[in-house]
Amino acid sequence: MIPTRFSLPSRLPMLALAAGLAMVAGHAPARAETVTVFAAASLKTVLDDLATVFQDKTGTEVTASYAASSALAKQIEQGAPADVFISADLAWMDYLTERSLIRTETRSNLIGNSLVLVTAKDSPVTLTIEDGFDLSGALAGGRLAVGEVTAVPAGKYAKAALEALGAWDAVSGSLAEAENVRVALLLVSRGEAALGIVYATDAAADPGVMVVDTFPADSHPPIVYPVAVTAEADSPAAAAYVDFLAGPEAQAAFEAAGFSVLQAGN
Repeated sequence: MIPTRFSLPSRLPMLALAAGLAMVAGHAPARAETVTVFAAASLKTVLDDLATVFQDKTGTEVTASYAASSALAKQIEQGAPADVFISADLAWMDYLTERSLIRTETRSNLIGNSLVLVTAKDSPVTLTIEDGFDLSGALAGGRLAVGEVTAVPAGKYAKAALEALGAWDAVSGSLAEAENVRVALLLVSRGEAALGIVYATDAAADPGVMVVDTFPADSHPPIVYPVAVTAEADSPAAAAYVDFLAGPEAQAAFEAAGFSVLQAGN
């Protein structure tokens, strides 16, 4: 008896003929439109959900790359094929604006966030964030996970908050700096860092951590996520995707995920 695994090749000529006839008859499947989005790592959960909604509504596929805003902006500068950029701070969108790499008429401030101190879900740590708070004592010799403090927006916000509250000098030697905020979150969730500073929305997305306290809003620059179509965008649907993100359906999803929705231009 001939093994069944050899039966498939015998059908290939027939399948190829059928495919060829379908193409001749004009029934070749249409290629779906695609929008390529470069977005801050903290947006992954909500943007993945919204990509499905957008595709269902428009037939346009959304392909997203998530990383630190700094890394994504540098990639766009180097010619990476992105249609839309969503940064976790204003500085990296300004960086691309200064280099004429975004279409300024499409730029707007989309959403906001807050900054929190997190620890593993079974940790006994309790701490109130205020001027002079003893973050070093709470670490008890452990590491503080943050985004890279000179480039990653979450890390820059964290450093600004710790400096404003007088805690930076005591903990600056205990940092576990990560390439993006989701990696910092993972270090805490896995118990590889005693504490971490991340966005509130990241903490809500990971059941392995709990929020110790929230940083006062005035201890760091406002956390703003601007969005824009890139100058080299080649997807006709890029502007429609940006409009969708500012629409009521996406705004409701952002709010459900813990983001604050901003008025255009704020």
